[in-house]
Formats: sequence, structure tokens, C-alpha cells
Amino acid sequence: MIPFEKAQSIVLENARFVGAERVDFRQSLNRVLAEDVVSDIDMPPFDKSAMDGYACRKKDLDKPLKVIETIAAGEVPSKQVREGECIQVMTGAPIPLGADTVIMVEYTEPAGSGMINFTGKDTTRNIANRGEDVRKGDTVLAKNTLIKPQHIAILASVGCTQPLVSKKPCVAVLSTGDELVEPFEKPTKGLIRNSNSFQLEAQVDKCFCDVSYGGIIPDDEEKTKKAIGKALAENDVVLLTGGVSMGEFDFVPEMMKKSSVDILFQKVAVKPGRPTVFGKKGSSYIFGLPGNPVSSFIIFELMVKPLLFKLMGYNLKPLEVKLPMHNDYKRKKANRISWIPVVVNSENEVLPTEYHGSAHIHAICESYGMIALPKGVYEIKKGESVNVRPF
Repeated sequence: MIPFEKAQSIVLENARFVGAERVDFRQSLNRVLAEDVVSDIDMPPFDKSAMDGYACRKKDLDKPLKVIETIAAGEVPSKQVREGECIQVMTGAPIPLGADTVIMVEYTEPAGSGMINFTGKDTTRNIANRGEDVRKGDTVLAKNTLIKPQHIAILASVGCTQPLVSKKPCVAVLSTGDELVEPFEKPTKGLIRNSNSFQLEAQVDKCFCDVSYGGIIPDDEEKTKKAIGKALAENDVVLLTGGVSMGEFDFVPEMMKKSSVDILFQKVAVKPGRPTVFGKKGSSYIFGLPGNPVSSFIIFELMVKPLLFKLMGYNLKPLEVKLPMHNDYKRKKANRISWIPVVVNSENEVLPTEYHGSAHIHAICESYGMIALPKGVYEIKKGESVNVRPF
């Protein structure tokens, strides 16, 4: 076995960029920018009013002001403000020449014959200056940004309607085992429904990648080798569950080797997920994941997910929430790092989920996230802070 941290490093160190393409900015949500986005204009593009009010000269506020024009947002003033004058402006309207202040409409009162009085004691300028947010040529979004809804607004504001983004990695999901049947079939004695593949498909979808299902591979060496070779030729990443342990029919690692896969590690000091295999062939990657659903779920979160994002140029930094333990937690062995499913109670305390082992997928469904017990650590005390990693 290799240390868990070493396995993570090997996965990420071998990641290569999948390439880039231009897309309509309205279709760029959850894509990763492949170049900096630069503003083609100043923002604001002109001095504008920060509120509804009257543009005037501040030194004239001690006397009645004559309203000489009204300017809505989108209109341009045709007159210049002179002594004793003001122009009514709406939020976002350009500031007319001669004005240095906008007084809020709430601090004015009519003074008759198109005149107003300022009723406040003092006022700020209430003007948004040209370029105070962004200057033409400024980088507004950096390369490798994962695009969120607020970034779409930035793309629109600087006219970047065809951003260059990373291509989506193509991921194939396959399962092995004569004991498996598809979900629409009712299993007879000795058989079980294939759940891993569809769990992994959903996890890949959540990473904003393209995913395809390659079906169930029977426990046959040649068919396994053929399926591995085909999947690697057609995809950037292949996820194969089952057949990676020490059983008589667990020959997936050997068939990887016969398919010219360079296996970079085969066993990892982690629980669950020790028999995880990782390798590469050319520009494609393959994971042999354990057949138990909790194991495959957790190893995906810890190793596959970071790789998929790295292929798109994004360094994933998983959220971790520091919270106190509700009760003591002990384990019998500490020869490898363990990831424990947990819930968070109404007092924001952490409790381990009832967990019967790596086949108990219901434990994941009922959990908020997971915590790690490092190698050599047997116990966590009540009240001790732990890092909870949400699912």
C-alpha cells in the first residue's frame, strides 16, 4: 500500500489539460475559463448618478435651485449646470457638465416656479466616477475561474460573448461482475442490482463533465480487456468498479496491464477504498474502484473529482467546516487513514452516522459529509474540533 496523500499527489501530478473551445457565454455556466477576460470599456463608462435626485453645484446648496432639465437613465444631458441651477437625474443617468454633487430627492422640497430647496444639513457627492469599478484593459475574470452565475454578468458587461473555456472531459463508467444485473431487472438468488455505475454517473455529472455508461462486464478476462481498451480509446477518463481486490475473478489490474496501461498505484492506505487502482495510457486515465458503493463513492470524492477538475484547469479546494464532536469516537485499528460518514445535529455538533461497512450505501444517504481520522489516531474526544467535508 502507498500512503493516501501520496496517491492523491500521483493522481494530480499526472493530470494534463484537455484543451479549450469557445462557447456562447449563456452556455458557459460551470465551465472553466481557459484565458483571462479583459474589459473593453471603463465601468462605469461615464460619471453617473448613484441615486435619484438633482445634479448641482455643492456651493449653491444654501439657496433655491432652478430645475432646468430632467434626465432619465439612458439619456444624455443637453444643458450645463450653472450657478443657482440643477438638473433632475435618475439613478444611472450621466452627470451633466458643471455639476459636482447629486442631492437625494428625499432631501429636497418644492420652492415654487420650477425651483427646489435643499433640506438636508450636508451631502456626499453621490456620484459614481467613470472607471471607478473597472478600467478598460483590466482583467475582470482570471484564467482557471469556474464560471458561476455572477461571472455570467461580468462576461455580459464586458462584451465577452464567446469566452474560451476548457473542454469537458469525457468519462466512461463501467462495472464488472457476473453477480450484477441492471436496475430494471429483479435480481434472482445470488444476484444484485448494479448501483455503483449510476451513482458514479451522477457524481461525474456534478463535476460538469460528459459521462457515458459502458454497461456490465462479465467476469471474463478477454471481455474485460476488450472493454477497457475500447473505453480508454474513446474517453479521457475511465471509471471501472469491481474486480480490483484479491478474489479469484478480480483480474481487472492484470487486464489493465495487458491493455498497455501504466499502473501508477494499486493499493492505498485508506479506509474505505484500499484496493483502488490508478493508471494511464497515453492521454487517458483509468481508475479501478472497489465494488462496494461506499468505497467507490468516497474514493470518487477524494481522488476522481479533483482529477476531473484539474483536467479542466481548475484546482479544486474542497470545503471543510470545523465543528465539535458531540460524543467520543473510537476505532480498533489505526494503520491507515479512515473516512467516517457523519451527520450534524441542530447544535452544529458532529455525530458519526450508523455505519455497517463499505456496502452500507444508506449511511452515505443519511450523512451530511465525512471526517478523516489520520493514520495512528484511535480516538476523537467529545468537544474536539473536526474538519467536516460536506458531500
